[in-house]
Amino acid sequence: MTGTAVHSDELVVSDLTVRFAGLTALDGVGFTVAPGSVHALIGPNGAGKSTCFNVLSGVYRATSGSVRFGGTELTTLAPHRIAALGVARTFQNIALSRHLTAEDNLMLGRHRLTRAGFASAGLRLPWARREDARHRARVRDIAAFVGVERHLSAPAGTLPYGVQKRLELARALAMEPRLLLLDEPVAGMNGGERRRMTEVIARARADLGLSILIVEHDMGMVMRLADEVTVLDFGRRIASGEPERVQRDPAVIRAYLGAAHDPAAPSRGEGNP
Repeated sequence: MTGTAVHSDELVVSDLTVRFAGLTALDGVGFTVAPGSVHALIGPNGAGKSTCFNVLSGVYRATSGSVRFGGTELTTLAPHRIAALGVARTFQNIALSRHLTAEDNLMLGRHRLTRAGFASAGLRLPWARREDARHRARVRDIAAFVGVERHLSAPAGTLPYGVQKRLELARALAMEPRLLLLDEPVAGMNGGERRRMTEVIARARADLGLSILIVEHDMGMVMRLADEVTVLDFGRRIASGEPERVQRDPAVIRAYLGAAHDPAAPSRGEGNP
């Protein structure tokens, strides 16, 4: 459209602060996820990573600061409005509907893309049936992409843990997102499952052109996947940059291991970088 600015799929978090009853969970945090990149958000337990994800997806409200995606401010939007912009997330704890089949769980991810209303679908009108068939075909493609296609007819709750984690990723992909928020996608997996999930995430970025923000404790996975890393500690950003540089940052080493493990660490009186 003439005269209308076209915004990229850049996610820009600026001076984000979240307080709960006097407790500061995030304190002026900022970072940028470039379009088509993988950005990792890491830090010790209690650093504020999940709080940040919950703000980005509309579950929590920011006390102050800004989150802009593709030029749209997200901090004032409800979760369904953020999802409609093309932001999908997975959860640290599996959030599938256990009694629905894997296929029907993936169809839930197509909800925002479905035009048929409840009445039209219930009456099985011809155009509603055609739309349902199109969505189910797409669901099968996505299931094959993440390697869960042979489980589509099984109730989600009966599937092995690693398959359920990939199914949750598939449900997020079924939303056709532009930005994917992955909250500890390999938590609780064994080595083989972790490698498989890492491969699927890498393919999602390469083949689908997604921007991905990932929270993960598996530093091997972070080093393999991430273009850039932001490190939080006690709600503050203490480091940001390429994975190799961040991994060597003394502030990051202290945050994860404690000052006693770093003989060169300054005393607490010298302050944090």
